[in-house]
Amino acid sequence: MTAGVENWTVGTSARRPVGARVQRRLEVGGRYLVLLLASAAVLAPVFWMLSSALRPSDELFVVPVRLLPDTFTFEAFVQVWVETGLARNVLNSLLVVTGSTAVAVVFTSLSAYGLSRYEFRGKGTFLTFLLVTQMFPAIMLLIPYFQIVRSIGLYDSYGALIITYTAFAVPFCTWMLYGYMKSIPRDLDEAAMLDGCSPFGAFWRIVLPLARPGVIATAIFSFITGWNEYIFALALVNSQDLRTLPVMLGLLAGNDALDWNAIMAASVVAVVPMIIIFGFFQRHLVSGLGAGAVKG
Repeated sequence: MTAGVENWTVGTSARRPVGARVQRRLEVGGRYLVLLLASAAVLAPVFWMLSSALRPSDELFVVPVRLLPDTFTFEAFVQVWVETGLARNVLNSLLVVTGSTAVAVVFTSLSAYGLSRYEFRGKGTFLTFLLVTQMFPAIMLLIPYFQIVRSIGLYDSYGALIITYTAFAVPFCTWMLYGYMKSIPRDLDEAAMLDGCSPFGAFWRIVLPLARPGVIATAIFSFITGWNEYIFALALVNSQDLRTLPVMLGLLAGNDALDWNAIMAASVVAVVPMIIIFGFFQRHLVSGLGAGAVKG
């Protein structure tokens, strides 16, 4: 009787790890399945965009629908790049967005450092104000920005867009980088100043290199915000030679007909810089966003 009970106990204990391993594998497999389905849902429009850009126009509306074109062609890319002058629009976007990102990173780094290292009256109110500015839709500011830009003589210029995009990026980027710099011990600043550094020297030589992931995250956020902006680029710039890429994408939708090949090809060109940026700086972006959100 005792031997039978012992054998049953041993058999049960031996089966439990097997059942736990099976359950664990099912859980992991279910998670991967969910991630796979989510990735497919996200990538399906991108795949169709690229497939449509690489097929002739007479294959766009073939029934039944074909996922891959019968004939691959780059005619749509040549059309939008040469005939519609998309190269100029890409250059305009790069100049404006790069300029606004550089200015935003400078102001954001200095303001975040000051907020993370010094205490002053109204600091909490100011930080709250930075977040409150994100509650209002940008369209509410269109007319005021238009009036200000026109009154200072910057209408229809790169400067109008650079100033506008910088103003949009600085508040949220400051809050995000403030959380990251706050996590850097102040003892490092004090040690640097004991060695003869000024406050700015401690910021430049010690804090800023340690805050590189946060700085990169804020730069990427600023770049993406400006790269995708459409309304202000349409309202503040009138010259054809100064139009940005989003504005040109909107103008490709004609009044009489839609040239889907050209629209899809231009959309692929617009997406490429974002893919390159995320490919190179994904690790810094994730760590910077995480630190700014959790440690702030």
